[in-house]
Amino acid sequence: MSFVLEQVRHIDGQLDRLHWARQSSSSSSPELSAASEETSTGDDSIQSSNDSDQLAELQAAIKLVSTASSRDTPLSAELILSALNVAGLWNASSGSNDRGQVQASSRGEQDLQWLLVSKATAQAYGLIINILLEQTLPLGQDIWYWDEVLGSSFYLGLYSAQTAPQRFLRLSKNVYFDARSRFYQSGTVQDVEDQRVTSYSQSWSKFYGLIKDSIRDRSLTSMQSRVTTPLMLYRSEVHSKQQRLRRLREMSACGLGVLVDEGMNLDVDEVGISRAKGNKNEWKTVVLKSVSLMENVLRHLTVLDLGIHDFEDTVFMSVEEDAELTHAKAADEDSNQRLIAMVNRLRLILRTHLPNHESSFNHIVERYGRPTRLVRYWIPAAAILLSSTTLLQILVNRKAEFATWVRNLGTTIIDFWYNWVVEPVQKVIGTIRHDKDSEISIMSKESLKGDRASLERMVVDFARDNSPTDEAEIASIRAKVKEGDLTPVLRAYEKDLRNPFVGTIRGELVRALLIQIQKTKVDVEIAVSGIDALLKSQELVFG
Repeated sequence: MSFVLEQVRHIDGQLDRLHWARQSSSSSSPELSAASEETSTGDDSIQSSNDSDQLAELQAAIKLVSTASSRDTPLSAELILSALNVAGLWNASSGSNDRGQVQASSRGEQDLQWLLVSKATAQAYGLIINILLEQTLPLGQDIWYWDEVLGSSFYLGLYSAQTAPQRFLRLSKNVYFDARSRFYQSGTVQDVEDQRVTSYSQSWSKFYGLIKDSIRDRSLTSMQSRVTTPLMLYRSEVHSKQQRLRRLREMSACGLGVLVDEGMNLDVDEVGISRAKGNKNEWKTVVLKSVSLMENVLRHLTVLDLGIHDFEDTVFMSVEEDAELTHAKAADEDSNQRLIAMVNRLRLILRTHLPNHESSFNHIVERYGRPTRLVRYWIPAAAILLSSTTLLQILVNRKAEFATWVRNLGTTIIDFWYNWVVEPVQKVIGTIRHDKDSEISIMSKESLKGDRASLERMVVDFARDNSPTDEAEIASIRAKVKEGDLTPVLRAYEKDLRNPFVGTIRGELVRALLIQIQKTKVDVEIAVSGIDALLKSQELVFG
């Protein structure tokens, strides 16, 4: 879709450049405002008003078919036709030269009509390319479906079973019409007069005998042709359908290539602008040739008997031998024959050739594409329908078991939702909001604080009992204890070790040991608090 829009925008920009180059290069061709001023200064005020209205309609129609406004899809055929119809260009075929028709009242109005028809051609060009793309791309799915059928004998047998009713119906119709034709062709006029007297039973017996003869003849013909197995015949049929689809896809791709390479090739650059100023009819011939190219591509694209090269040769030969295009090349510059030809051909393309192409394309896809959903799924649908009574009986007999299964399934779904969706989300939200309940910890927050304060008091009391100390020394001891320094306690402990019995009796040795045990407890709690901090930093790490 983006490719088509970019292509149409590029062509639209080229047409705008050509239009303004023509306006700026010809002093006798006024711009839109000058043309309006010229028509307003005439002797006939009513006629000037009509000219102004016609210019306003042309401006509105040009704005409608222009790509300046952002669109996601190309214009539809109805909008393109309505844009051209606003300017009264459909009356070109009647040969009228009145104002408001194809015969313009001024050069500026004629230039605007050419710009309108050219932009409408660009929109029709984008519409056709978009339709061809949308038709061509889904063909790959049908071709892949036939690849799957050809790649497996099971799928091939399933296809034969799926299409068996269609084959039987087609065979029944052929036998009926064959017997009917034999019935009416078997006698003369006198026999027909005699048949009016005979009874209905005799007529039906004769018709029944003709049906048996037709079936017998078809059976003999079928037996003579069936040298291979039925699967081989089905394989040949599937292969033929796949080849037709591939041919259709190749021709659609070829048609797209022809339109992209040859259609609306205005070649507008500095050299092209100069050449357009010198030969003002060249770009109009290119637009008219593009219209003829679109028409011939749509006409021959669905003719599958043509090969790729034959298709290209036919399209290009039809364009070269186009009578209207040849006549327009020889027409005078001021004549409106090219505009008349373009308007009529565009109308024919949008109203006739494009719908006919879509109808033919859809008919080919319906005939050679994969079967419809009804054909593909009638076997399981019929099996379910025929076994519905048995399935209903099973459901009734095992009603309690099915109810238990449904309850267990509901419970499992609810538990999964709350345990693996709701609760983890709540925990994550709590962690982000830093809730107290969401914190991960090995020990309580106040445990380390209390044990450290207790150790500090124990060391200060021990120092006071063993030596006189002032407030400065006590403050120094508190600071060292916070840093893990127990020098007063360790000195007393070393001293008591010289006389352990005396130290034990006095109690100082035991006291020093208990203080060291408290210090070990504090060290362990410090290490555990470090682990708590590490766990807290990893609370929002997933996976």
